[in-house]
Amino acid sequence: MNFDFSEDQKFLREEARKFLAAKCTTAHVREVLDDEAKSHHEGLWTEIVEMGWLGTAISEEHGGLGLGMLELCVIAEELGRALAPVPFASTAYFFAEAVKLAGSDEQKAALLPKVADGSVIGCIAASEGSGAVDAAKLSTSFADGKLSGTKVPVTDGDIATHAVVLAKDGSSASLVIVDLTGDGVTRSALSTIEPTRSHAEITFDGAPAELLGGSGEGESLYNEIMNRAAVLLAFEQIGGASRCLEMANEYAKERHAFGRPIGGNQAIKHKLADMYVKNEVGRSNAYYGAWALSTGAAELPEAAAAARLAASDAYWFASKENIQTHGGMGFTWEVDCHLFYRRAKLLAVQAGAPAQWKEKLVRALEIKNAA
Repeated sequence: MNFDFSEDQKFLREEARKFLAAKCTTAHVREVLDDEAKSHHEGLWTEIVEMGWLGTAISEEHGGLGLGMLELCVIAEELGRALAPVPFASTAYFFAEAVKLAGSDEQKAALLPKVADGSVIGCIAASEGSGAVDAAKLSTSFADGKLSGTKVPVTDGDIATHAVVLAKDGSSASLVIVDLTGDGVTRSALSTIEPTRSHAEITFDGAPAELLGGSGEGESLYNEIMNRAAVLLAFEQIGGASRCLEMANEYAKERHAFGRPIGGNQAIKHKLADMYVKNEVGRSNAYYGAWALSTGAAELPEAAAAARLAASDAYWFASKENIQTHGGMGFTWEVDCHLFYRRAKLLAVQAGAPAQWKEKLVRALEIKNAA
């Protein structure tokens, strides 16, 4: 049995890598990092939209390419490898998947074509501060078509045009869609460890909103969306971790000390070997998640949690060891190592911290073993 990507999907990966190598160098990433007024790289975003990547997993009926989730996984890996400073994840992994999963025919027809053509930038707003998202403790509320409350932090919330919001709805929770350019919405940008992925605090004061899915289904739908996004984020993380290993390996061959490459030292060899092992474990779990995601398998909760944990561990470790391999120079602003370390730390918590995913994995295994 072959668990690898098809030849067409590998070709897509090669073309995406070529495009990003030319259009998304670390110099482009630093343009956003160094300019507090920039939330993302607008030029790169425009070209990604023109490439049609936002519509990869959106049906042709709704203006997309009609490919599939495996192709989106391929693109996610390349975006992670390039540290793309664009709101792709928020729009394609979270917002579009939420609409595809729970939207009515009218909502899909109204929103998905606009996601595909870039006129809608989406995000998901669930967190209300530190700690895990808890549907039973939400303060943001939805009633009579109006939304009130505060969500923080919201990834790409400062530039998004629309948001999927988890809110209290009577005695339970629901998902609602909000036009962030409309009335009753106030946004303020937040400072984070990774400025190339912007964050915001969003306050709703009677903002018009409409249900996404059924009333009271918010918690279960939110968990399904997180499972989907977790797999896609895992591929971003594996892309970044792979690039960290390449950077460390290249430097270990080029840097000489005492007349020989530092890669000849046993300590450096061990670092590189450990990075490789963790990356391969992360990739294996990401592939498992991709299979479950693309086939609609019942194992998706288990596979998503495993992918999320393994990829988060691999990326953090690779980004850290990349810095260590570069030695004292690795800690400096001029060297690109810190760009990957920042992204690794951010992605590890973007859809919930590792501790939360460990609990999800344990629950998924308990349910599986009890069946």
